[in-house]
Amino acid sequence: MNYARTAVLILGLVSVAIAFGQTPSGAPTSPVSYSSVTELNQLVSNLQQASQSAQDNLSHLRIEKWKTDSATKRQTQADSQSVLRNLQDALPGMLTNLKNSPENLALTFTVYRNLDALYDVMNSLTESAGAFGGKEEYQALNTDLGNIESSRRAFAERMDKLATAKETEIAQLRVELQNARAATPPKKVVVDDTQPESKKPVHKKSATKPKPKSSSQSSTSSSQSQQQPQPQQSQPQH
Repeated sequence: MNYARTAVLILGLVSVAIAFGQTPSGAPTSPVSYSSVTELNQLVSNLQQASQSAQDNLSHLRIEKWKTDSATKRQTQADSQSVLRNLQDALPGMLTNLKNSPENLALTFTVYRNLDALYDVMNSLTESAGAFGGKEEYQALNTDLGNIESSRRAFAERMDKLATAKETEIAQLRVELQNARAATPPKKVVVDDTQPESKKPVHKKSATKPKPKSSSQSSTSSSQSQQQPQPQQSQPQH
């Protein structure tokens, strides 16, 4: 199985999902089949059992009694604590997110990538236990390593299956989009390049107001009225 191809395909699907206005962690656009949910629940259950067993066995390791130098003991102890933190804190949240969106390809890849990293560290711990630790410690870790490897392969197969299904779905969406664009007639844009004649502005004639009389003219007219002779009154005859 080509996991590199699947990883590249995931990036392509994420880009297409964004182009269609969907987010990778969003809710699925179509109902999830019962068989798909059942398959995922079984994978999660197996992984949770493997995780619990590994946590118990890692917690009971007596690395300080191993027959090796102090530097190797410190490194092995740090690796053991790193795996425990991952199994207790990180992995449960990943599985919860995946169960909420069972066919989310990006979340499935996140779980697979985490299992891949866990397997590498667990493999190193198992080899150290076989070289420096007790027989029971080695056998317990070797069993846990096999269970983690089984879960890793199972999630890789599901990831490849989902990637193929999503690739087919997106190809269909592209065809539907092209058909929809072809069925939609182009919009006609009518351009009216005839400009209406501009009307000349009409200027209204202002009414001429009478000029006010000057003060000199008013004084002259008043003086003339005062100089007019008054009629003489006739005296009574005796």
